[in-house]
Amino acid sequence: MGKHVRQRRTHRQMIGVAGCGRMGGPMLEALRDGGARAIGFDVVEKSAPHIAQNLMAFAPDLDTLFSVVRDADETDALLFGTQNLIKTAPKLTRIFICSTLSPRYVRDLRTRIPTRITLIDAPMSGAQVAAENRTLSFMLGGEQGDIDDAIPLLAMMGQNFHHMGAYGTGMQAKVLNNLLAASHTAMTRLVLDWADTAGLTTDKLLALIATSSGQNWLASGFDTIEFARDGHAADNTIGILVKDVAAALDSAPKGADLALPETVQAAIRALKPRV
Repeated sequence: MGKHVRQRRTHRQMIGVAGCGRMGGPMLEALRDGGARAIGFDVVEKSAPHIAQNLMAFAPDLDTLFSVVRDADETDALLFGTQNLIKTAPKLTRIFICSTLSPRYVRDLRTRIPTRITLIDAPMSGAQVAAENRTLSFMLGGEQGDIDDAIPLLAMMGQNFHHMGAYGTGMQAKVLNNLLAASHTAMTRLVLDWADTAGLTTDKLLALIATSSGQNWLASGFDTIEFARDGHAADNTIGILVKDVAAALDSAPKGADLALPETVQAAIRALKPRV
């Protein structure tokens, strides 16, 4: 009976998505299309009427928050600083941390947020194309009952739900996954540049890679992943990959050899647009 009560609550609550950019925007639309009472918030003005820039249009009735802001500084501003939702959203009872952040930072949030608020780390994978297609993969950290309660909402936005363990383990898994994705991105782009010099046709090489031992997510989705051809910029997804590698480095085991991930990070930072 308790589980059914939690699921009914899912449809009554007011859900907020903070950070309505490449990922948060499509996630908000998926929640609304799925029948959830959902509103967005972004410090940058958006054209959609259901995305507020005025905090008082967002916070007072908020029960569940999906935080999809860029980094730890923006998360601090959202929860404790400029927006201070911990105090300005008195009905807040649950927070999903969806941004890719340092696992150390995420674990420390539990000591800073009142225990009456359920915390779930729920970073996602799949890039903007998966957010738009509602096929995201979520890596989840939290108590089993809280995860069970969350699945009806997450299922509006995604297809794959990986409960990794206690709170914080979802983010640990995500930064390791993104470290691997960053290495694929760096090496795939290098291989394509070398192929150009050798006179190979990009489409033919990508078709070969897709059926051979070099297959990887970036190469397989090169024509649909929005950042596949981008160069590094602070405000794009390639820039975010640099941040994500930094989050993985921050959680590296004591005494670990950091040479390879640091090389990957430098290679991502050096990427130029591929035209």
